[in-house]
Amino acid sequence: MKKSEDRSVLEAVFENSLWQTRWSVLVAVISSIIASLLMFYIAAVDTFYTIEHLVSYAGVLDHVERGEVRAEAVAQVVEIIDIFLLAVVLMIFGLGLYELYISKIDHAYEDGDEASDHLLSISSLDDLKSRLGKVIMMILIVKFFEMAIGMEVDDTMSLLMFAGGVLMSAGALIFTEMATRSGVKRRS
Repeated sequence: MKKSEDRSVLEAVFENSLWQTRWSVLVAVISSIIASLLMFYIAAVDTFYTIEHLVSYAGVLDHVERGEVRAEAVAQVVEIIDIFLLAVVLMIFGLGLYELYISKIDHAYEDGDEASDHLLSISSLDDLKSRLGKVIMMILIVKFFEMAIGMEVDDTMSLLMFAGGVLMSAGALIFTEMATRSGVKRRS
């Protein structure tokens, strides 16, 4: 690294300008946080309407109709979980970009807040990608679960494909956990 007296004025101005462009990341940070809050709002509204819809569940006397209402409710709840997970991805993305490119969020590290140790311990783009990848994988698994609820298994091939999907989902979770544990050991 050059000392400041070894650099030309033009080089110093250019490098300062380059460094200041990092503030353009604020567009992505603010947009991600706003999108996250909107997703939380959508999921909360959907939760309210699902609860409102299920209030009448006890009054449904027909067994077949109650089964249809139950299946619809489970699908709605899984979809709500999916939206909440997406909101979390957007929140982690926004906070992670801010911490990587702008500044540490001082308030998060005051008073030994344990939440910041788990949420904001992002020291590189690889850490951010890893955290986002885990949450996105959970979204995909929830989406698979949502599709599996509506799947009709009426032949052997459908059953084998369903079992293969379950096996691959389990494998993805196992590999993610193994990667997380090996990453923690390397950092220690």
